[in-house]
Amino acid sequence: MRISLLFLSVVISGVLSAQEPYATQLENHRKEYKSKFLKTDRSPLKEPDLKNLKFFEADEDYVVQAVFTATPDAKPFDLPTYSGITKPYVQYGWLDFKLKGADHRLAVYQSLQLRVMPKFKTYLFLPFKDLTNGEATYGGGRYMDLEVSDISDGKITLDFNKAYNPWCAYSDGYNCPIPPSENHLPIEINAGEQLYNHTTEE
Repeated sequence: MRISLLFLSVVISGVLSAQEPYATQLENHRKEYKSKFLKTDRSPLKEPDLKNLKFFEADEDYVVQAVFTATPDAKPFDLPTYSGITKPYVQYGWLDFKLKGADHRLAVYQSLQLRVMPKFKTYLFLPFKDLTNGEATYGGGRYMDLEVSDISDGKITLDFNKAYNPWCAYSDGYNCPIPPSENHLPIEINAGEQLYNHTTEE
């Protein structure tokens, strides 16, 4: 019995220690995410507003590996935004992955305006909608940021725990791209940033 209990204790300890690094990493990511709101004059949020940001608990089930398929012949198109203007984008590829026991596919894009800038030329944009929109999350969908260098051997890791709101979720006056219909997931993504609470809490 002692050996069994000791073994069980070691196993549980090992499981907990394996989970802790990811949760800590995600917490650090979210702290950095919040700090970026204070680094630009155009930010929709000020320091007192940051306490109203809400996130789902870390869930590694929403960290998935996707198969990447490039779309080098994709034609540039004008992606509508919630302000009514459009922005030029081009599809960079398809991401195929399994989540919640089903196969899913999302398109990933490049901004034609950003990719001519040295700082952002490898930036990939992944906007999506899911069945939590308008309830637990912002109705206009959420975004994920990726880099070309994240793709290795035809695969890329998608971490939906890092999904974030467009600035339109916090205030009017921003040109936030609308996730195209091919990026509407037929499932709930209970991970990442939640619906912003506009009520200031004392």
